[in-house]
Amino acid sequence: MNENVLKRNALLARKVVAGLASRQIGAEWAETREEALAKALAFIGEGATVAMGGCTSAIELGLVDALRAGNYVFVDRDRMSDKRAAMLAAYDADVFVTSANAVTEDGVIVNIDGNSNRVSAIAQGPRKVLFLIGMNKVCADLDSALKRARNVAAPINAQRFGLSTPCAKTGACADCKSPDTICCQFLVTRFSHHPGRMHAILVNDALGF
Repeated sequence: MNENVLKRNALLARKVVAGLASRQIGAEWAETREEALAKALAFIGEGATVAMGGCTSAIELGLVDALRAGNYVFVDRDRMSDKRAAMLAAYDADVFVTSANAVTEDGVIVNIDGNSNRVSAIAQGPRKVLFLIGMNKVCADLDSALKRARNVAAPINAQRFGLSTPCAKTGACADCKSPDTICCQFLVTRFSHHPGRMHAILVNDALGF
């Protein structure tokens, strides 16, 4: 990554970390993917029961492989035939791993979900929630964060799942009511009532969508 981009990201990350902290959401900065992985595993802790929704960022960081190979009770949804059982097990996990569709510079986290298992687990259930967030997800404010979630993350996810939505065909949100829509539930996380439950690792890289 270009040296100037790295410097800009590091400076902006200070603002995002401070914003998250003001909302009782723990946050830290990782210069590299390798550092982010180490921080994620340290937060999770050996022996923990870990679950996640579909999290491309976790795959890209190597966290999924590490959980499969390490001393963790990993609710591995991708390898379970009963997807509903995997989703329900997530609510009682020690740690739920996810990313964000967008995060504002002052620390508000935005997620959109189709099945709603991911946003519901973020809101309530698992003892802790770990967000893995690439700097490509940072937006100036809530309005731009919602636009990013609907016009960047949603179309890409609809395309990779092979869904027949207007955004999958045009690349832009049409505010549709398609049976295939994945924009069913919107979660705006602006504060955590439980200090220490939510934790974010900002990564000096582009991760996920």
